[in-house]
Parts: sequence; structure tokens; C-alpha cells
Amino acid sequence: MKYLEYMNKLIIEHVITTENCVLFGQNINGGSCLGGLTRNIKVTEKNKIFNSTNAENSLVGFGLGLMMNDASAVFLMKQLDFLLLGIDHLVNTYNIMRSLKDKYPQGSFTIIATVVDSGYDGPQSSFNNFYDLCAIARVDGFNINNKADADHVFTKEFLQPGFRIIALSQRLSKEELNETALPLRVLANGNIFQYSEGSDITIVSNNFSYTIAVDLIQTLNENSIEVAHFHINNIINTDWKEVIENISKTKKIIVIDDSKSIQSSVDNLLSMLVGIEISKKIILKRQIGDDWLYPRSDIFEINKKDILNELLHN
Repeated sequence: MKYLEYMNKLIIEHVITTENCVLFGQNINGGSCLGGLTRNIKVTEKNKIFNSTNAENSLVGFGLGLMMNDASAVFLMKQLDFLLLGIDHLVNTYNIMRSLKDKYPQGSFTIIATVVDSGYDGPQSSFNNFYDLCAIARVDGFNINNKADADHVFTKEFLQPGFRIIALSQRLSKEELNETALPLRVLANGNIFQYSEGSDITIVSNNFSYTIAVDLIQTLNENSIEVAHFHINNIINTDWKEVIENISKTKKIIVIDDSKSIQSSVDNLLSMLVGIEISKKIILKRQIGDDWLYPRSDIFEINKKDILNELLHN
């Protein structure tokens, strides 16, 4: 099954069993249905679907208002960068709601947005780091890379009380969903999945770099390098304790970041490694050229041969 088809399947399955659910967004049950993400969504008589105007600031406020009135609101967005228009509500309105403590709303609000990371989209694809948006107001945000994290996030977070954002990858949308990836351990309340164990090096991947990490790990395993692989599902409010413990044992770390941001999504992890003996630290990030705002392939590539040589000969 394709990545996008499975996300569509999960949304339909969860919505049909939920009452007092309101889904809204542009063309979610008409026209393109967000490229197929919302195709065939049906609701019971106790739920509603609105095909809204293109007014993200108002729609974020609408969703938070529904949450305050104990509804289950779902805002389905065409692309993540449009959510910047709703930043006032994401920060100020949501902060006021959180400050209520005992009076915090019992409803649910979930924003599902597509990250434009497939390439050839010019300026729109420059904002591909989900962490940038979530970090502004410490909003829980979840990246979907494979079936395992999709199942976990939709079961644990989607339509549950509280507010969160779920990010989907446009690049992965037409690819076959990785259904074989099974975490060995679920850490930090599901914010981190550990996919492999190894004593030679620790690899931490984030954003939508899971497949890049898996490809690198295969090359390292073929050269007798055992890898402990951790992928970050939600970097906000994450407890890094067990990842740090693993790094202190292997004493080697590779961080994989496919975003275009100056600051890496796991810089807060790296800042916690002060005082820990590390013999090798490799940070794999995009090299941004002068053409970064123009249509280009946008493929994040790493040189596995150079990485292998650095590990074997240094």
C-alpha cells in the first residue's frame, strides 16, 4: 500500500468511530480531496465535514474553539507552510488555554499538514523542518515515516484530548509504505522508537530521514559495524535519557537531519552530551547552495562511502 493511501485509511477508520467530530479544510471531500488524503471520508449523522475557505488563521482559531467546547476537531491542510498564517493562535491562544490548568479543555484538536519536500517546488519547499514550527510554542508534533509510527501516532494522538500537529511527507506520498519496520523499543512515551541494537555506533534520525538512516545502516552492517538506531517521532518535550545512555556506551554518534534549517532538530540532544566521552561525532545535514529557493530535485543525499571510511580509518 502507498504511504498516502494508508494515511487515508487511518483517518477514515478513526473518524467513523468517533462522535462529535468536525473535519474541515479546503476541498477535503470535493475536488482533489487534498491529493487523495481525504478521499472517501464519510461521517455519521453526529459528525460534520466543512469545505472551508483558505483562511488558516481563522481555521486554527475555529479548531481551538471547537476543542474548548469538547468537540473533536480535525483541520486537514494542503501544506505545512500555510500554517504560519495561524501562528498567533498556535502561540498566544494556545498558551492562554494551557495556562488554565484545571480548566484546560477536554476536547480534541488535531492539525494534519503535508510537508512540501518532494522537490521542484521552489520557495514553498524551503520550510521542510516540522520542528521549526512546533518549537515556537512547544506544540507536540509528530512525523510519519512508516507504518509503525503511523499506527502509534494515530492510535495514541489522533482525536485524543488535547492539541497536536501531525506532519505527512509529500515526498513519501506515492512511495510504498514501509510496513516491515518494527521498533525494538518504544521510548519516551512513544516520542522515540529504537529500531536496532548495536555496540559500535549510535544513529539518531529525525524529521523524514528514517529511510536515509536505514540505507546507511545496511551499508554499515555489511562492513561489520553494529548500529543502535533511534528515530525521533516527536522532538518536543522528549526525554533523551535512554538515547544518551546508549551514546555513552558506543561513544560514537551520527545525527541525520534532512531539514533546511540552520539549527538541527536534535541540537538540544547534542547540547546534552557535554561531559560525555565521544570519540566520533558525524552530523549529516543538507549543504545549502545559492539555488535553494529555486525549483530543484531537493533530494537529500549522503556519501555512504565517505562515512564508512571515516568510521573504519579514524
